Amino acid sequence: MTRSLEGIRVLDFTWVVAGPVATRILADHGAEVIKLERRPGPLGARQTGLQGDLHRNKRSIAVNMGAASGIAIARRLAQISDIVMDNFSARVMRSWGMDFASLSAVKPDIICVSMSGLGHTGPRSNYVSYGPTLQALAGYTILMADGSGEPAGYGYSYADMSGGYTGALAALMALWHRRRTGRGQFVDLSQFEAVTSVIGPALLDISVNGRTQSPPGYQSQEAPAAPHGIYRCRPLGDDDDRWIVISVHTQAEWDRFVGVIGSPSWAYDAKFRTLYLRTRNSVELDTQVARWAAGQVAEDAMQRLQQAGVAAGVVANGADLCARDPQLQAREFWAAVPLPDGTGTHVTGIPMRLSATPGAVRSPSPLIGEANDYVLGDLLGLSRADRAALIAEGAVWP
Repeated sequence: MTRSLEGIRVLDFTWVVAGPVATRILADHGAEVIKLERRPGPLGARQTGLQGDLHRNKRSIAVNMGAASGIAIARRLAQISDIVMDNFSARVMRSWGMDFASLSAVKPDIICVSMSGLGHTGPRSNYVSYGPTLQALAGYTILMADGSGEPAGYGYSYADMSGGYTGALAALMALWHRRRTGRGQFVDLSQFEAVTSVIGPALLDISVNGRTQSPPGYQSQEAPAAPHGIYRCRPLGDDDDRWIVISVHTQAEWDRFVGVIGSPSWAYDAKFRTLYLRTRNSVELDTQVARWAAGQVAEDAMQRLQQAGVAAGVVANGADLCARDPQLQAREFWAAVPLPDGTGTHVTGIPMRLSATPGAVRSPSPLIGEANDYVLGDLLGLSRADRAALIAEGAVWP
């Protein structure tokens, strides 16, 4: 079946997470992504775990960009590609002569997507950054604190995900522009701006009211809600760390919630009569809800509340997501991928389902340099002797 991006070739200089997320999305939907990499690592490295997930459906060539002949190979590949993507700091591609100004001189319709940390302009454009540093700059880190105000850690790198999805979207917009005009363009993507734009209500409060932000804890940030929090439930087997999140916004939701929990007498106390009163007395309310939740199986409580139209969700752990979540299983989210040694692994699936041109997980993450012969021979037309010479001089790693 034809995929949406078949016929599109991407020369991929990206590394770590944000850039590989962007090129993975393009690869999942049919683009030929040629990942230009550094010296190969241990045999079989990167085919499982996060790296296996980030690089499935891609090809790999190991080129020494410290050698003039290695740069020449990269430039030749750019001339037969539609998109060149990187997530280096702003100066790196320019130092290789692989920036948009250089490449567009030989290929006017080239699209260059540069996913730098802070963009190519401004006083900090050459700063080196990673997801956690961008989240600190954007204000996430100060909002992630426990009840005492102590930093709780940044969790997974939201900056990498927001940057990656924004990068894939930017590439598609540039492709659409080229289809209409025949012209390429340079995409200057700031991952800092991408993650800042999705910080949520805090950004609005800062920009409109100029208020200093403090950790929201379990308070509703969108609209008043009570109860609105996380409540411990009964153990599941030997797992005694089971929780449910509940959010009740309207009076109708409150009435349905009270019905699900058995209409206890405390729920009719005057202090809980309206949403305003429930928010004013949220500490006492949470104590009562916590007593009820402690006797519940989290999954059962979630199902009953959802059937009543009350927002509730189990706080899932790894086993819940990978083995027990019926929704992910029904949609076959976890894709099975065979590995060269005869074993297999699972990777995350594709969250959007196109009815006519669906994406697919077709191949595992490649070994570094696995596609050297295909890229140098089939695409660039180099003979075996030419390839051997490049390896001998250190321009290509076998």
